Amino acid sequence: ESDIEMSLSPAACVSKVELRVSCKSLLDRDTLNKSDPCVMLMVQNQGQWTELDRTEVIKSNLNPVFAKVLMLDYYFEEVQKLRFEVYDIHGTHSIGTRDDDFLGGVECTLGQIVAQKKMVKPLLLKYGKYAGKSTITDLFSKSDPFLEIYRINDDGTEQLVHRTEVIKNNLNPVWEPFKVSLISLCSCDDERKLKCLVWDYDSRGKHDFIGEFYTNFKEMQKISLGNKVTWDCINPKYKLKKKNYKNSGLVILSDLKVRVAIDFTASNGDPRNSCSLHYINPYQPNEYLKALIAVGEICQDYDSDKRFSALGFGARIPPNYEVSHDFAINFNPEDDECEEIQGVVEAYQNCLPKIQLYGPTNVAPIINRIAKLAAGKEPIKDASLYHILLILTDGVVTDMADTREAIVRASYQPMSIIIVGVGNADFTDMQILDGDDGVLRSPKGEPVLRDIVQFVPFRDFKTASPAALAKCVLAEVPKQVVEYFSHKAIPPINPVLNSNPNSIANTPE
Repeated sequence: ESDIEMSLSPAACVSKVELRVSCKSLLDRDTLNKSDPCVMLMVQNQGQWTELDRTEVIKSNLNPVFAKVLMLDYYFEEVQKLRFEVYDIHGTHSIGTRDDDFLGGVECTLGQIVAQKKMVKPLLLKYGKYAGKSTITDLFSKSDPFLEIYRINDDGTEQLVHRTEVIKNNLNPVWEPFKVSLISLCSCDDERKLKCLVWDYDSRGKHDFIGEFYTNFKEMQKISLGNKVTWDCINPKYKLKKKNYKNSGLVILSDLKVRVAIDFTASNGDPRNSCSLHYINPYQPNEYLKALIAVGEICQDYDSDKRFSALGFGARIPPNYEVSHDFAINFNPEDDECEEIQGVVEAYQNCLPKIQLYGPTNVAPIINRIAKLAAGKEPIKDASLYHILLILTDGVVTDMADTREAIVRASYQPMSIIIVGVGNADFTDMQILDGDDGVLRSPKGEPVLRDIVQFVPFRDFKTASPAALAKCVLAEVPKQVVEYFSHKAIPPINPVLNSNPNSIANTPE
């Protein structure tokens, strides 16, 4: 019985968004009680304003926080003009027409709210007059997408095969890899039709439909040949309603390739010494092995063939014992791959007694090598394989300028770098490369196209659960994968996509 392992992720152009509204310091129009406010959401269509939705009425409150969520469709490629009008409701839920019922209004675009996430604006009365100190706040919420796969049986009925996890509050969801037997998926018929539905999760069970697509296992298998596998996620309602409708996003089937690079510089200590991070201990794993096993087993779930390129740097290697900053730890430059993480462990243990730890700690050669492999021979836009470079090091980088340059160049390729700090050294260099405190730049000032580095100090996770370690190690990778495909693999629908990834509509890849 064969298994198919899938990793699914998303990019964009139409989705449902949620707006939460609150007001402060509203005008008090009532003589006996405070105003009973309600917010009406208007949309402009062909120059005309029409009501789309409205909040509940909150009695006697000048600082209301409305519970009702205002739902609307966000079309990434369009300018959607909105108007929020606040009214004091008298007795019934109908909106009054008198001027003394109107507490203020404001106009904006949905794109502005999405970009800012939280927008606070003063309310205006007629003729642009401020409504005292009144303000309205719009909070933008991202969708919570999940995907379902159904097989179409011979009699036309549909049978649920797999439901992904829900990715909460995320415009760029990447679902975790999952395994489905071919018998369950398609009864071993690789041309059997599969129906895939993408939903926005609702805790009450009233999930909002985002879109659907059809495929089969034969089409999915194209990824093993290095072909890009994507599907248009279509919402039939939008297709009928909008002339220029293309899709509600793209679903991408992607494959990850994990590569391991180990620091064999002399700063790690003589492997014969028990204080060394590379100490050859027959009874228990040293610090590098602990980190390799813990982090490697997390990453290997995302590599479909479970074969890992295993490299070393900073050592003198046989037969001539010249220093190398880029060598196969199995000493086979024609095939540096090992079977699963256990194979990497065995290659490391066999390699250690045969090499001489040396230096300097040059990381750029390894990054440049993997970036070159990631670029491949085909145009970048057709890349379907995404590379993860896992670097294990004790901390101090000698070629910092070259490494920064290499990372900037690599940010244009389908790859991410996870740096695991081993031992108790000063990891300042690693934190700089991570870029969390500011955009990483080359020595000439060129910024990275996208953040591709995640640093994890292993000492902070020695006693942590595998789940906690996994969350930290993979914290940024899903976003990095989606950002790459958004920049390269998917033709931009709008130039804003490159400058403001937060404005991407949340439809799963």
